[in-house]
Amino acid sequence: MDNEIVINDNEFLRQFEHKTDNGIAKIEYSLQERKIFLTKLIVPEELDTLEFKNAFIRTVLDSIQDRNLRVVPTSPRIASFLRKHKEYKDLLPVGVRI
Repeated sequence: MDNEIVINDNEFLRQFEHKTDNGIAKIEYSLQERKIFLTKLIVPEELDTLEFKNAFIRTVLDSIQDRNLRVVPTSPRIASFLRKHKEYKDLLPVGVRI
């Protein structure tokens, strides 16, 4: 696995992407006002490990944090990550609990 995950925000397809030799890992999203709904996590089979998925989600959340957006996780996997990593709790909009 790559030590560093580099993501691209593909605004046309509304997804964050990380390209590797094994394919493209992506998190699909919907942007509404100042909220970004993370709807789906798709990872190639070769990268389908908890370590990679956590690192990928963390990188995407850091990017969202830099853009000063609020996160609404509709993907069960991303919601589970946020429940376990309280350091990202501030990204949730007021009144949203997971």
